[in-house]
Amino acid sequence: MSKKYDVVVIGGGPGGYVAAIRASQLGLKTAVVEKENLGGICLNWGCIPTKALLKASELYASIEKAKDFGIKTNGATVDIKKLIERSRDVAGGLSDGVEFLMKKNNVDVFMGTASFTGPKSLQIQLNKGDVEQVVFESAIVATGARPREIKGVFEADGKNVWHYRHAMTPEKLPKSMLVIGSGAIGMEFASFYNTLGTEVHVVEAQSNILPVEDEEVSKLAEKMFKKKGVKIDTSAKVLNLKSLKGSIEVTLELKGKETKSKY
Repeated sequence: MSKKYDVVVIGGGPGGYVAAIRASQLGLKTAVVEKENLGGICLNWGCIPTKALLKASELYASIEKAKDFGIKTNGATVDIKKLIERSRDVAGGLSDGVEFLMKKNNVDVFMGTASFTGPKSLQIQLNKGDVEQVVFESAIVATGARPREIKGVFEADGKNVWHYRHAMTPEKLPKSMLVIGSGAIGMEFASFYNTLGTEVHVVEAQSNILPVEDEEVSKLAEKMFKKKGVKIDTSAKVLNLKSLKGSIEVTLELKGKETKSKY
């Protein structure tokens, strides 16, 4: 037998769960379908946990500089497993908070994947294996985005080629790293890994890093990152990636010339 709702929201991220709460507050019987974690990418794999990583790297840098302020230490070491564990705990706690908000506002939550079966009906394949049939008056699709991969060129394997999730849960710190793209996420990862000792190279297709920011901000940020030791190339193109044993060979076009580098 199908369950009936006034509104069904597909996707439990910032857009989806807020819409669901408001719909319920307005007196509509509401449900959310989420296939992974409530809170979406921002809360679980983006804005929030990256800040936990950055805070850890800032503390490490402060300890390293303590001697300049007359404070003696025995040196800092990084327990990457513990560092990542804390970041995931922070995200998990906030996701639990969203779950509480769903209960508080009488929003039903289905953990699974939704498929439309008609203009006002859908089927939910629950993560635990069962199937639910749902009918509704209105649906809100808030499924978010995912990393774009180009077959044969940019395919994340979690070893030599990472997407954001791999970068947030490394088993060990790499000796060197190429960051393709210098938006907010790319530069956050560049900062985190550079601070912890990884040799970082950032390439950006536009003429400035952080291309959606004001040019003055971009120029200042570039100066600061270079001062920290981050190599930056703008107006650059990635032509090819070739996985090798324990490393990756990248063909870049820099200032009209092709170059190959290993990371």
